[in-house]
Amino acid sequence: MARSRDEFISKMKEILLRRRDALRKALAGDLSLLKELEQTSGDVVDFALDSVQDELSSQLAEVESRELASIDTALEQIKAGKYGECEGCSATIPIARLQALPYATLCIKCQRELEELGPDGVSWAQTDDTQAVN
Repeated sequence: MARSRDEFISKMKEILLRRRDALRKALAGDLSLLKELEQTSGDVVDFALDSVQDELSSQLAEVESRELASIDTALEQIKAGKYGECEGCSATIPIARLQALPYATLCIKCQRELEELGPDGVSWAQTDDTQAVN
């Protein structure tokens, strides 16, 4: 069982590294696109459309940045030998959950508890680290 989990973690590391690289490229592209849009000029309608596009690109970049941070955390956990360990209760996170969300740091029980009670309502949550909790 331990060997198959080690093999799984190795596969997840590869997946996380590929996703991290793809997100970095996407974010670099989003930022260069925003710079290009700033340099264009046109009428009021063009400006309005550009503003909407800028907002959507900005929101997408924010989501991608959060995912990138979560991936970096997961890669650090792999390096430290703690990948797949719940930060809330220290239980082993099931493989099925990690397959669905490779950068999960909480088991389903602790994730639900966090969602229901918030970071101030659970004893194990750190108020300054709640952004990194998945």
